[in-house]
Amino acid sequence: MGNCCSDVAGGQSAVGGTGLNQGNQPNAPNEAVDAFLKSRGYQGLYSQIELSLSATSLRDRDLLSKSDPMAVLYSKEKDGSLKELTRTEVVLNSLNPKWITKYTMAYYFETVQNLVFRVYDIDTQFHNQDVKMLKLEEQDFLGEASCTLAQIVTKSDRSLTMDLVCGEQFSGQAHARKFGKLTIFAEESISSKTTVELKLRCSELESKDLFSKSDPFLVVSKTTESGIVVPICKTEVMKNDHSPTWKPVFLKIQQIGSKENPLIIECYDFNSNGKHSLIGKIQKSLLDLEKLHSAGTGANLFIPTAMGPKQENKVLKSQLFVESYSEKIQYTFLDYLAFGYELNFMVALDFTASNGNPRLPDSLHYIDPSGRPNAYQRAILDVGEVLQFYDSDKRFPAWGFGARPIDGPVSHCFNLNGSSTYCEVEGMQGIMMAYISALHNVSLAGPTLFGPVITSAAHIASQSLTNSEQKYFVLLIITDGVITDLQETKDALVQAADLPLSILIVGVGGADFKEMEILDADKGERLESTTGRVAVRDIVQFVPLRDVQNGDISVVQSLLAELPSQLLEYMRFRKIQPTL
Repeated sequence: MGNCCSDVAGGQSAVGGTGLNQGNQPNAPNEAVDAFLKSRGYQGLYSQIELSLSATSLRDRDLLSKSDPMAVLYSKEKDGSLKELTRTEVVLNSLNPKWITKYTMAYYFETVQNLVFRVYDIDTQFHNQDVKMLKLEEQDFLGEASCTLAQIVTKSDRSLTMDLVCGEQFSGQAHARKFGKLTIFAEESISSKTTVELKLRCSELESKDLFSKSDPFLVVSKTTESGIVVPICKTEVMKNDHSPTWKPVFLKIQQIGSKENPLIIECYDFNSNGKHSLIGKIQKSLLDLEKLHSAGTGANLFIPTAMGPKQENKVLKSQLFVESYSEKIQYTFLDYLAFGYELNFMVALDFTASNGNPRLPDSLHYIDPSGRPNAYQRAILDVGEVLQFYDSDKRFPAWGFGARPIDGPVSHCFNLNGSSTYCEVEGMQGIMMAYISALHNVSLAGPTLFGPVITSAAHIASQSLTNSEQKYFVLLIITDGVITDLQETKDALVQAADLPLSILIVGVGGADFKEMEILDADKGERLESTTGRVAVRDIVQFVPLRDVQNGDISVVQSLLAELPSQLLEYMRFRKIQPTL
């Protein structure tokens, strides 16, 4: 940076961030190939956010002039340690600095991104040093503020103002004292929203199945600078079709880099075991695809016949056509948050007898005196920790199912707080307290029915929709076993798909969760009701806790990564546009 000082008291430089929102289809794409894509590096929706900092009423630590402040931004890791991300320039002689230096970071909905901001007064003797070389312990500390990135981006103006404090760690005092205010402004670049909408079709695809036609789907990927091929979007699966036309897919130009960068489009035959067969592939840039559309011509797929430096390709009779090509500005998940939309968290817990006696250590409901959370508590905390930042009143509906209240029949949807009139609890602590209380006040029974709790959640979402509230609901169901009302659950889900609602299911214990995978449309087929009505979109995400608790990816990330995409699907389905 050279000289680290600036005598500019204000000014914000609109350094463009790069929006990397993953492609989403507009009309309810199924999730048939999500696991396949994730195994190859595909992640959920995310955006690049540019942070700008300013402060007011800072402490004056200089005798003959005002302070010369510099801000330092840290991320707070899970172990509590701080990782320095960036330093601003030094603003000379100012107690109300507006720093020009910006910091661009990726916003991930599915994780809690804790940030810490510290402000220092830089001594005159260090003004000619690069800010990266400054030793912070040699500077005067002016104050600290901390928040999550979610707390910033959920504000209607994406601006958060916090008190700068000097606590015990820095001042030796027992209580934090306030020393001015720090404002953080988050901006998602307009250019990050420029989207290409493609409608693709293929002709004369080869059959990969012995007794039927192929079930083709497309995967669109880009190649990184290091040569790694990373999927960025996919189509739905078309059953028994050798000349399929898929629903439109969306590609962010900033995500790709430019319209000239090559894309790899692969056509696979879907297999329920996850081992999808490559039918053919093609490499084209967006410019190439635009030309194909303009000319109305197709391009032949090929399939590699040899690997290594002497790789050869076999050109196939199959062709790819671009039915439609258009560029437009697409609204993002963050746009809807700025518009005032909230995510409202709801939870339903399985109290069936298969969980085991809660008084015994081998029970899934056992409350460990040491404070170690059981599987239910861990899932509640992990999911709620993320969603609570998107729910302003933090009043969460909470239910139990499959238990017998004292002197009563088995209930398949009872209020976790014990009330007969209302279902809400206050905050995450309220859920945990109501859960523990319920364990002492009900007898575990059965069977395992999902229909009643889904219907209760759908009723709340339907009322909100009727009242034109800007809310999207997320129901977390935690269960240990196989449901016995599969068709009734399907009926409830088909109806709920019309509503602002997503359902997350966490499987705990060692049961066979095959039915849950069916609810998650894992076979590429939409759920169908008893009357033959097909769900307009997939609203269920399922994950067995045992599959992720010991791995690199957390249950939170597995469940939550698709939520922003589901919200956007719903908004497009309802034709709701944010007024910004």
